[in-house]
Amino acid sequence: MGVVFIALFLLPGHGVAQGMPVYDNTNFISLAKQLIESGKQTSNLLKTVEFLKNQKERIEKVSDVIQQLSAVQDLIANNQRLIGMVRGDLREVLNSPYIKPDEVNRVTESFNEILERSMETLDYVDRILTSDYLKMTDAERARLLKEYEVQSDEMVAEVENKTRRYKEIISFRRMQERLNEREGVY
Repeated sequence: MGVVFIALFLLPGHGVAQGMPVYDNTNFISLAKQLIESGKQTSNLLKTVEFLKNQKERIEKVSDVIQQLSAVQDLIANNQRLIGMVRGDLREVLNSPYIKPDEVNRVTESFNEILERSMETLDYVDRILTSDYLKMTDAERARLLKEYEVQSDEMVAEVENKTRRYKEIISFRRMQERLNEREGVY
């Protein structure tokens, strides 16, 4: 019996315990379920990202439209202010006895030029807003409207400067007339 035991112990394959790998089906099924669930969550996340991207684009479009409306409102307000200023200031300047007859046309033309530019700007803005002008995006259109708003502000400042200059001329001539009257009294 001792020989058989040694023989069994020395025989290859019998002396080494190798065994077969054992798979636990419950763990494998659980892992598969987790992978499927993870795939679903990834799919949902991708859908959410796409949804948020679309919402961001919509918000940007609304923002651009609001900027356009704001710029148009500012342009209209500036034009109304311009027209009001020109009416009042031009009337005041032209009714002054210190403006010479040959200056009336120059004064009128300088104010009319500003009003014409202002009206051309409004016509151009109308074309920009009512048609797909030059295939512009809303952002490009808003940027262009902002530029015209700045130009409109500059025209208002120009009218204010011209008015101030003409009033200074009138004031100077009035003072000059008073000084000339004093010299005649002495």
